[in-house]
Amino acid sequence: MCKVIAIANQKGGVGKTTTAVNLGIGLARKGKKVLLIDADPQGSMTVSLGYDHPDELEVTLSTVMLKILNDGNDCEISVEEGILHHAEGVDLMPANLELSALEVYLVNAIARESILKLYVNAVRAKYDYIIIDCMPSLGMMTINALTAADSVLIPVQTAYLPVNGLQQLISTINKVKRQLNRKLKIEGIVMTMVDFRTVYARDIFEKIHLTYSDSVGTFETYIPISVKAAETSAEGKSIFEHCGSGKVAIAYGELTKELLEHEGE
Repeated sequence: MCKVIAIANQKGGVGKTTTAVNLGIGLARKGKKVLLIDADPQGSMTVSLGYDHPDELEVTLSTVMLKILNDGNDCEISVEEGILHHAEGVDLMPANLELSALEVYLVNAIARESILKLYVNAVRAKYDYIIIDCMPSLGMMTINALTAADSVLIPVQTAYLPVNGLQQLISTINKVKRQLNRKLKIEGIVMTMVDFRTVYARDIFEKIHLTYSDSVGTFETYIPISVKAAETSAEGKSIFEHCGSGKVAIAYGELTKELLEHEGE
């Protein structure tokens, strides 16, 4: 049984892509077959995995989704088309700026919220986990990701503005659940870039736990702030390869373990 997890937050700069990459590779290190889907036109996940020029890639997520848009239910989806194989054991469906143009097409498409779901359903038999890195907005691509997903993991930086937008995101997730994807659930909130040296960060950390631990769920594991985590994007590798003994690698290892415990594995 494959599980599809969307990593979502409409606020940028909260460690969303870093979490998607390292959680995916963390799962691969546990022996799971993992597909990472870059659903952000900025191609941040694609670049983070070492593909420095995503606009030069011939086949990306937008290519596959446009094919589905044009051919509808008659579309034959190849499970290998466009897939890139990363050295750390994960597969990647990359993205680039063409995804922005696709979003314009989606606005007037029939069953526009379910195009990505058709692709995910075609490839999910091949994987144990599919992780979708959403764009930092609540636009049509993010709605597609939520419609395709089984659950949503929400990375939140311990700062006022990211926390302030949480309720809007949760409201959108609940709306998608009611109207488009009855099985969708929230996997939990994971706090990122945590700096316990400041009273401010400690206060927000506690506030998130008090407000959401019962209603939405929060991970016990948190990701500490670290320059090493930011460096991984330039290296094209995970934090496990870049600095395997560091505090961030240990934290993402613990987050992977906690996620698997959610599944009873």
